[in-house]
Amino acid sequence: MESVKKHEDNELITGRNAVIEALRSGRTIDTLLVARGERTGSVNSIIAACKEKNVVIKQVDIKKLDFLCGRDNHQGVAAYAAAREYASVDDIFSRAEEKNEPPFIIICDEIEDPHNLGAIIRTADAAGAHGIIIPERRSASLSFSVAKTSAGAVEYMPVARVGNLASTIEELKKRGVWIYGADMDGENCFTTEFDGSVALVVGSEGHGIGRLIKEKCDFIVSLPMKGHINSLNASVAAGIVMYEISRQRT
Repeated sequence: MESVKKHEDNELITGRNAVIEALRSGRTIDTLLVARGERTGSVNSIIAACKEKNVVIKQVDIKKLDFLCGRDNHQGVAAYAAAREYASVDDIFSRAEEKNEPPFIIICDEIEDPHNLGAIIRTADAAGAHGIIIPERRSASLSFSVAKTSAGAVEYMPVARVGNLASTIEELKKRGVWIYGADMDGENCFTTEFDGSVALVVGSEGHGIGRLIKEKCDFIVSLPMKGHINSLNASVAAGIVMYEISRQRT
């Protein structure tokens, strides 16, 4: 038996034929799960088709696949469908051009909590950002949980998923975008000038911005903290800085 079932975070497509038909129909596949060592029958062609579409492919233990798929006959293959199609970085620039505005981009460096990513998407839309960039690995994806938390903003906010975040930042720089990293050890964001084309990098919940990505930033900004706690939730901190950028741009 092959099927499509709703999980808390994503729609899970189980079975080889079901995954093949989803790919043929143009359905946006977020992640392909393949039982470790499984290469019989149509599995290789499924993997090849997913690689062509830049789908994240994960080798998983057969027991994990059994648990995820329940009683369904997964035949060693299952796939998570995305709640919405991913955009490209060019799509984000085109959106800014259509509005006759300098690009305002949010870069999420390994935001793994889907509720945080959904909240960031919602705030980015409200603050007038043109798009969001996330990495393929170690990041929440456009799951149904993210879509729900975004309160519908995911339908309007382009989200691009890239294989190499550091290379993408270099590409943004070449296109005239200044990169601002949000971190605890930076300049006060309320006294920082966010001029022209801006990309704000938001770090992960536990570790902040990664070392390599931090080195790629042109500026590091922080929020002044006056209480006993020295950090804020990633989506809350991102929202405050986003609105400061929005305030200055208007």
